[in-house]
Amino acid sequence: MKAIIIALSLLAGIQFSASAQQYKKAALQAAGLTCAMCSNATFKALKTLPFVDRIDTDLNNTTFVLHFKPGSAVNLDQIKSKVENAGFSVAKLTVTASFDKVKIENDAHINFAGQTLHFMNVQPQVLQGDKDITVIDKDFISAKSFKSYSAKTSMPCYKTGTMADCCKPANGAASDKRVYHVTI
Repeated sequence: MKAIIIALSLLAGIQFSASAQQYKKAALQAAGLTCAMCSNATFKALKTLPFVDRIDTDLNNTTFVLHFKPGSAVNLDQIKSKVENAGFSVAKLTVTASFDKVKIENDAHINFAGQTLHFMNVQPQVLQGDKDITVIDKDFISAKSFKSYSAKTSMPCYKTGTMADCCKPANGAASDKRVYHVTI
């Protein structure tokens, strides 16, 4: 009986730690919106994402705040695709993420919520609790900003977005896993 209680306690701890690192919400600024119908088309497209719980809008700043369903797998590329399919582009995407003692430093890769984040232009620190991170990949920011960030790293994966260009798995095989480049 004691072994069963210990096993259940361990399982509960594993489930808690797995859900501790997750995306909570995102502030998406769209470019190219000129009227209420444009905003409505983007809103409707974003609303179809399976991991979005609700959306708040700020039409004055062309910003949509996407609140994610707890425990759901969030795909940042799908957010970008929905905006582009509505006929617009992403000007900025800032994601609120819940961290649990995650050590970061410039040009470090970390696994987060089933994805790889490459932190750029950051000071060494430990992230704890909710933190806003900005996605700085191409098509998530302006061309001018992308060029500026490109000058701040020597890692080739920033331009291609794949780990094969800067990191190799332990067995030496290349990986096509998507890398999201972010900053704080």
